[in-house]
Amino acid sequence: MSPNGSDRSPRRPMRRKLLQALTAGLVLATATGCTYKDFPRLGMPTPTTEEAPRILSLWQGSWAAALAVGVLVWGLIIWSAIFHRRSRTKVEVPPQTRYNMPIEALYTVVPIIIVSVLFYFTARDESKLLSLDKKPDVTVNVVGFQWSWCFNYIENVDGSTGDAKTDDNLSAIPDRYSKDFPDNAGGVYTCGTPGERNPQTNNPGPTLWLPEGKTVRFVLTSRDVIHSFWVVPFLMKQDVIPGHTNAFQVTPNKQGTFLGKCAELCGVDHSRMLFNVKVVSPERYEQHLKDLAKKGQTGYVPAGIEQTSHEKERESNIL
Repeated sequence: MSPNGSDRSPRRPMRRKLLQALTAGLVLATATGCTYKDFPRLGMPTPTTEEAPRILSLWQGSWAAALAVGVLVWGLIIWSAIFHRRSRTKVEVPPQTRYNMPIEALYTVVPIIIVSVLFYFTARDESKLLSLDKKPDVTVNVVGFQWSWCFNYIENVDGSTGDAKTDDNLSAIPDRYSKDFPDNAGGVYTCGTPGERNPQTNNPGPTLWLPEGKTVRFVLTSRDVIHSFWVVPFLMKQDVIPGHTNAFQVTPNKQGTFLGKCAELCGVDHSRMLFNVKVVSPERYEQHLKDLAKKGQTGYVPAGIEQTSHEKERESNIL
């Protein structure tokens, strides 16, 4: 009995709180709407490009490594709590150990090994994902601005004349990207507003059209501040930086309309910088470009801020 005459154990409130916490955790884990098919992706959407499974594999591997380390740490904590807890009958101070060289060496070496392995796989996959060795079938200049997006389709389109390699509106794009532009590509463009919506899905933002099965290179430029171009199911995003051009390429392998957004806090209306990506057959893609030309959306809109002298020097060293 407790000192006040009650037979209620002081441990019961703690057990009750622990039970409540476990119940809340179980509800949180099971109320996310995920199915057993979604679980292996660990929160990632279904990949829709040929490159995305590489990113998903890296994500899964990182989780596996984190889980292994977590299980080890949890096991050591539980083991210490059980086998080194204070005895109820003995009150003496246990033996004190000032240091243990093998354990301290282990604590140093193991984290270095873990970080080195993660670094290796990350660097390997990043190098592959950012490789531009393959000449693209389609090139799109993505222009970020407050608070929407423009898309310059650098293509030979009937009804559009000009040359993307010499167009003043694309002068901010360095030579190492523009050298792969098609010859005499007059091109077409589309620009969006935050209030625009996709007619099929009613999702906000402009719509970027891409052909299925074709290698698409995105050349990213900004007119004002730093943005980030993120097509969610592509599992790939990259910063859009004023005065600095980034690029990456993917091969969409699934038709549909997918969500895209700016993943960099770029100002007060950052949340409105949404867009859509519509992946269609190559024939329908070509027809869409012709439709843009018929609407008078020929040529290119300004790509962005000119490169700084420091950036031009960096580009020249790369070339």
